[in-house]
Amino acid sequence: MKIRRTLFAVALAIVCIFVLAMDASAGRPGFNDKEIRIAQWGPQTGPAAPWGSVARGSAIPFNLVNEEGGIHGRKIKYFIRDDQYNPAQTKAVVKELVERKGIFAFVGGVGGACGMAVKDYLAKNKVILFSPSTAIAEYVVPTQKYLFATYPLYQDEGSIITKYLVEKMGFKKIGFFYQNDAYGKNGLEGCKQRLATYGMKLVAEIPVEPGEKDLASQMLKFKNSGAEAVILWVNPTTAVISLKTCATIGYKPQWVSSNTLSDYPLMYRISGGLFEGVITGAFAPPPDSDEPLMVKYREAAKRMVPEERWGTFFMAGILFAEPLVEALKRVGPNLSTEACLKELNALKDFKGIGPVVNFNENCHQGTDSVQIQQCGPGASYILLQDWASNDLATWKKK
Repeated sequence: MKIRRTLFAVALAIVCIFVLAMDASAGRPGFNDKEIRIAQWGPQTGPAAPWGSVARGSAIPFNLVNEEGGIHGRKIKYFIRDDQYNPAQTKAVVKELVERKGIFAFVGGVGGACGMAVKDYLAKNKVILFSPSTAIAEYVVPTQKYLFATYPLYQDEGSIITKYLVEKMGFKKIGFFYQNDAYGKNGLEGCKQRLATYGMKLVAEIPVEPGEKDLASQMLKFKNSGAEAVILWVNPTTAVISLKTCATIGYKPQWVSSNTLSDYPLMYRISGGLFEGVITGAFAPPPDSDEPLMVKYREAAKRMVPEERWGTFFMAGILFAEPLVEALKRVGPNLSTEACLKELNALKDFKGIGPVVNFNENCHQGTDSVQIQQCGPGASYILLQDWASNDLATWKKK
């Protein structure tokens, strides 16, 4: 009986190993004759959960393609995993998807630290990382074969926003509150680069960890510095705590932010209305735009996911996925990773709902253009400045 149980256990283990191996091998090279497997990580829970709708938004262009019969007969099978804005968790979910499901490409993916934790692993496994949902220079300098970015770099956005504050609004005393990671530091670098051209320096630059809740000491430092404008390069929860803390101490600077806080209805609601008047960068027109393509996606979202709120973050997921879908269409029926890379490198003047995107083999940063908008009464969108590029950008290659 004991021998029989031992043999059964050994046989069961062999079967499990075989099944796991089949499961892993079935995933490569991320597609077959019937489907293309694409995935995204994103914080569905945790301090950055308001950004979680980015991953859900990317499903819209994929679902539209599937409704039309797929791409050369292949449907897109889309996976989302909650990494809680935690790089260690990002590693775990990405590894699970690549090795158990087999993924052709990742699209989006919120978090600079999260993306940095997995980009080399994805490249090693020859998995495309397309348009990470964060805009750090480390993704595109130097150019990396399997990584393409369409999100304007935070360094460029920080420079463009600072130029607007100084030249258009006349601010002399500017403070900068930044998340202590690649996301925050890149925005800070762009701001300081621009200020240097005016012979100016920040009156205060203060880092913050993503999960910090008590920001009283930091906000008092900004108040005591005399900062007329404070630029926020933080997650939504940290931004709201900052605004609420300053409301209690009677400090009312001009708040400014990157496009990461440009979902005005959301920020207005979770801040209790304090977000009104905040100026932000923007990577796309307002969600209520009447541009035909925007209307198409908005109507599709209403039909496909009526429970979702149509907003900037959800819309961002669409914007990040559009060029990849276009490249897959251009590849034709003979799909491969190399064929897709070739089409991405040849993508010129692609226009979706965001700025014009261009790639070549030497430059995988698709754009450096942003708009500047302001949160108006009732979370309305006010356009302050149309698309502008960063004349100080150092990454551009011909």
